[in-house]
Amino acid sequence: MRAAIICFTHTGAKTAQKIKNVLECDGARVTARCKKRDFSAMEGIEPLHSFLHQWTKEEFARNDALIFVGAAGIAVRSIAPLLRSKVTDPAVVVVDEKGTFVISLVSGHIGGANELCEHLAAKLGAMPVITTATDRNEKFAVDVFARKNHLRISDMKLAKFISAALLDGEQIGFYSDFSVAGEPPKELTPYETAQKDLKVEYGISITVNTDKRPYPQTLRLVPPIVVLGIGCRRGKKPEELERFVTEILRQEKISLHAIEKICSIDVKAHEEGILQLCEKYHLPFETYTADQLKSTKGDFTVSAFVSEQVGVDNVCERSAVLGSEGGSLLVKKTARDGMTAALALREWRVCFE
Repeated sequence: MRAAIICFTHTGAKTAQKIKNVLECDGARVTARCKKRDFSAMEGIEPLHSFLHQWTKEEFARNDALIFVGAAGIAVRSIAPLLRSKVTDPAVVVVDEKGTFVISLVSGHIGGANELCEHLAAKLGAMPVITTATDRNEKFAVDVFARKNHLRISDMKLAKFISAALLDGEQIGFYSDFSVAGEPPKELTPYETAQKDLKVEYGISITVNTDKRPYPQTLRLVPPIVVLGIGCRRGKKPEELERFVTEILRQEKISLHAIEKICSIDVKAHEEGILQLCEKYHLPFETYTADQLKSTKGDFTVSAFVSEQVGVDNVCERSAVLGSEGGSLLVKKTARDGMTAALALREWRVCFE
């Protein structure tokens, strides 16, 4: 996690030091500044010489969390012009200068501000202040569950409706294509039970399949556990590769949100078309040597031509399986116009704490 702290007094700076130490012990990368006239640097805290609004704008864009040590009003006015979406905004937490209260201000669920608030309060001996309705009513929160399981929410508007239904005491259906660890909360009714005993309007479906809608109003939560293995002739344009890949996903009914990364052989490490495709969709690109690919176990589509060219009989299937840590092939080799692709599913399960 990356976090930035701002304080405004010497007393606040001492509290900021404590917060910085807590977060750094957790492995976070933390910067801390003090916006006070004639402030001299103290351990871990540097003076802020720029305007507060400029600091906020810069740190808001590059951090997972912003922590204001001071009045909540200062934080509200500073971040107001920057707020866009609970999906993308960083966590914003306010701590009074004496460290008595810790307030979760923005992005409590998806951004993790509520969790950060409780953690800091416990470490500082402070009172956590959390105002989100599901937390106050001790109800299951879809967005918190999604964040903890690294699930991508397909429809934020529907997620809000489901949260409202939960607060109204309604039962929500629960369906998963994957095994479940732990006990689902009482608000969630398993699909089999819902079909037999209840008429459930709203439900959650954990799947990579775009057509899995077991309820009239189904919110798909998509785990990014599908690895795209790819190969191509040198010089393929990124738009060609994109059309090719998206057509495969559409035909196979696999969500684009399910793609975790793209993998290939090391001779493609600098292939511009693949690199641009990865950049557009914010996907990591991993490459492997021919020997690594050859040692991958599985039933693969072999090609003597490919073996002659790069030293291994298949690139796309082998790299997909290797990238998925020995997962299962969802889609075997598909070839078109000098491009090949395959999809593998990494082993995964849903976790309820």
